[in-house]
Amino acid sequence: QVQLVESGGGLVQAGGSLRLSCAASGRTSSSYPMAWFRQAPGKEREFVSAISWSGGTTYYADSVKGRFTISRDTAKNTLYLQMNSLKPEDTAVYYCAANQGWLARASNVYDYWGQGTQVTVSS
Repeated sequence: QVQLVESGGGLVQAGGSLRLSCAASGRTSSSYPMAWFRQAPGKEREFVSAISWSGGTTYYADSVKGRFTISRDTAKNTLYLQMNSLKPEDTAVYYCAANQGWLARASNVYDYWGQGTQVTVSS
């Protein structure tokens, strides 16, 4: 079993930055691919970014490419999402996720989910 706890969300003005963290616990969580998803009010959950267990491969949604950076510290069992140049359309609840298989963009691949952290970007 893997537990994921996100933190770092908040209210920020457009153009600002935030760094989200996701602390993972569980015997083998450091070897799992992990990802960030987000869900805005009235919208479906969408893929944001994913990273392989080694950190050597990363995926990004087109909407965040060049503005967001995903990383992980395997020694600390922590996943990060550095978000720069934030836009009002980035407003959403952000979730981290992990899976026991392969690196993927599809949410149904992921086995474990955090409770989410709210990010609000004001214009």
